[in-house]
Amino acid sequence: MTRDDIKKFIKEEGLRGYNFFEDRMDMENEIVIVNDSNQWIVYVTDERASKITGSEKMFDNEIDALDNFLKRLRALNILRK
Repeated sequence: MTRDDIKKFIKEEGLRGYNFFEDRMDMENEIVIVNDSNQWIVYVTDERASKITGSEKMFDNEIDALDNFLKRLRALNILRK
């Protein structure tokens, strides 16, 4: 899976509530993925835009991180319906 694949899924499925490698402050209730010196981190924010304790998962490769990000984003969008 690549970043372009994720962008395609986001568009096709109308997924919302994410920060996809964006250089900005986290917002409330979103799934975040960042790259920090050869480590990819995926986590969830709460209603105050704070990282939820225990939600952070670190990966040593982008493919696994992207897969986890997409799974979490899909779950968040199911909960929003």
